[in-house]
Amino acid sequence: MGSIVEIILLMVLLVQNQNDDKLISVIKDAILGSILANMLLCLGTCFVVGGIRYESQQFDGVISEVGSGLLLTAGFGLAIPCAFFSALDGTLNSEGIADPTDELLILKVSRATAVILLFAFVLYVWFQMRTHHSLFDAVLELEDAKDKETDDSGKNSKLTLTECLVALAVALTLVSMHAVFLVEAIEPLVEDQHISEMFMGLILVPLVEKLAEHLGAVEEAYNNQMNFALSHVLGSTLQTALLNSSLVVIVGWGLGKNMDLNFSSFQVILLILSILVVGNFIRDRESNYLEGSLCILVYLIIAVSTFFLNPQSARVVEGGEGGPVAAK
Repeated sequence: MGSIVEIILLMVLLVQNQNDDKLISVIKDAILGSILANMLLCLGTCFVVGGIRYESQQFDGVISEVGSGLLLTAGFGLAIPCAFFSALDGTLNSEGIADPTDELLILKVSRATAVILLFAFVLYVWFQMRTHHSLFDAVLELEDAKDKETDDSGKNSKLTLTECLVALAVALTLVSMHAVFLVEAIEPLVEDQHISEMFMGLILVPLVEKLAEHLGAVEEAYNNQMNFALSHVLGSTLQTALLNSSLVVIVGWGLGKNMDLNFSSFQVILLILSILVVGNFIRDRESNYLEGSLCILVYLIIAVSTFFLNPQSARVVEGGEGGPVAAK
């Protein structure tokens, strides 16, 4: 459900984008912000909430190892277009526009990368659902036994199929309306309230979009179901990094939009360092409130830095007219 909400929002942003491509940067910020919110804020909150109630919580290595490996792969894939742009010795003018030839090459690399990342996601789903599903089933079935809110029969009360379909239809309708209203509110907020576009896309949009999903994972951590919580956090992160980012590029390709994966060097650094931080914390298959607090603090540092960052100034410094990169 969380992935559907995000896909709807990204597609609305993509369709609403005009010739000036102002919303393209918001889309890229929202993709990266969703990944960071899942990895740092949501996972950190899970560790803190669970760590306050329990001295330490353990999770299975199957989920953490597969998830961390795929995160590194996704981070590598999302960083390649930026590295490619740097290898071209590409520059941006004062308006943040690249040379047309370089921009075309970046689009080609981004589209090829999107197809490969989409294949990686399909491979991950096949691994989890078909060839090695018994590993994940065993872990999650054991985790289900820890549920503190089961009734006497040992099973949670569940909705019927009809109730699920009705609830899903209503939710998707409301989410679609919400996405349209949110997109329409972005430009007035940026212009009237002088909020940075990067802060809007990287912090505010993912927080609104992921709130319900985060609360579900935190509740699982509170009930000492860390395998469920970790699988939801890592699964959502991988869906954004591998599936949603690829879909928005491929759909933009079909619509004739200049949607690429050329993140700024600042954003790539945030992504790679965040993956390394989270990978280090889940490597020992154990969590506590200290590790969670550190993840949240890292996220707050990112939020503060993006709040004061002026994207136009950043572009000029990186490669604008008179900048250090501009001289060839």
